[in-house]
Amino acid sequence: MTIREFKMPDVGEGLTEAEILKWFVQPGDTVTDGQVVCEVETAKAAVELPIPFDGVVHALLFEEGTTVDVGQVIISVQTGSGEAAEAPAQEIPAPAEAEEAAPAARQPVLVGYGVSEASTKRRPRKAPAPAVAAQNGTTAPVAAPAVPAAPVAPAVPAQPTGERPLAKPPVRKLAKDLGIDLASVVPTGDGGVVTREDVHAAAAAAIAPQAVPAAAVPAAAPAPVAEAVAVSAAPAADPSARETRIPVKGVRKVTAQAMVGSAFTAPHVTEFITLDVTRTMKLVQELKDDPDLAGLRINPLLLIAKAVLVAIRRNPDVNASWDEAAQEIVLKHYVNLGIAAATPRGLIVPNIKDAHAKTLGELSESLSSLVATARDGKTSPADMQNGTITITNVGVFGVDTGTPILNPGESAILAVGAIKLQPWVHKGKVKPRQVTTLALSFDHRLIDGELGSKFLADIAAVLEHPRRLVTWS
Repeated sequence: MTIREFKMPDVGEGLTEAEILKWFVQPGDTVTDGQVVCEVETAKAAVELPIPFDGVVHALLFEEGTTVDVGQVIISVQTGSGEAAEAPAQEIPAPAEAEEAAPAARQPVLVGYGVSEASTKRRPRKAPAPAVAAQNGTTAPVAAPAVPAAPVAPAVPAQPTGERPLAKPPVRKLAKDLGIDLASVVPTGDGGVVTREDVHAAAAAAIAPQAVPAAAVPAAAPAPVAEAVAVSAAPAADPSARETRIPVKGVRKVTAQAMVGSAFTAPHVTEFITLDVTRTMKLVQELKDDPDLAGLRINPLLLIAKAVLVAIRRNPDVNASWDEAAQEIVLKHYVNLGIAAATPRGLIVPNIKDAHAKTLGELSESLSSLVATARDGKTSPADMQNGTITITNVGVFGVDTGTPILNPGESAILAVGAIKLQPWVHKGKVKPRQVTTLALSFDHRLIDGELGSKFLADIAAVLEHPRRLVTWS
């Protein structure tokens, strides 16, 4: 029998620690390759960790609620004799010695998780550069792609019969979810490693409908945005106590670091405009009644998002980022539209990839999926990376406006206030109209006052006269 260890991985966010939220297994339980054994919270996402081998759980080295450094052993598994040929037996060190021990077995490789040198009889492969961040919890994390794009390379023959395919645990789980046998997949990764793209290609080739991961399935009728309002629950306290101290960790910690970094790095300017959105509200109702859009979530946020995309098309220079190291302005020819969402774990900003290329129906589906996934705490790190411009809908809380802080690395953020019936001069007469206030914060290194003002004015113009969604497109 062999005892194998599974370490806390860096799941692609460049973080140094994660909190174990829940164990799904206990000592003595049988586990299989790709089975989820625990849920951890890292930065702004709750992530399920699959184990990359079969066996019986030998020990859980940390309790739920414990914050564990990346690279520490969190679970040990007793494997069968069949695994002995693949990884030599090793003694499990005491918890205090776990960090110093260097296991001889090949360690599970997740994104950003380096491998130790070990002899192996498997096909040669390129060793990835270690990517575990320095153990420094005060540095804001730099997001890394959740999965690298598959390199263009000649096709590698399918896995030899009887040899276990090379693939990372998340890829094994994806294949399991899609019902794909990894042994039948042609790998394109370095050294014959099966990638996500390979699995998706195999699924498409099968010409059979497959179930997508649960996190991508939109829930029925989610709120426009940020309706699940809360921060992490405070610990129980003595009713007579005058103060309660809550440890700063998880989402709250990362949000604080990001906001401080943004506020003291990018020079913020905020402009405001109050406008009549009565016509937009009428259009929302008309679209809800349109049989061609039946089943889609139609709300004001959808048309506001569309108005932002139209305004970006008319003012493309606002869609940029500042590269301090290279001293360059990077113009983006795509729009990854961020939607700030309050979740039970705190504020997160997932984004809709390539929102500029989506139809109204596709944008509605993406918004619904994004919000539902955020509310369930299943937003992946990849969904929060590479945003360009963000919308935050503070109006759902009855707030008129605010001065939003930029999401790090982005050029602008639009705050949408509550839409209220107010007296308004319309065609020379004072009438009750649907009115709201927009606030646009932008990075003054990238956007000067003229460009920022034109961008905000164009958003307002579209919402005042939504026919411009057609005439300006």
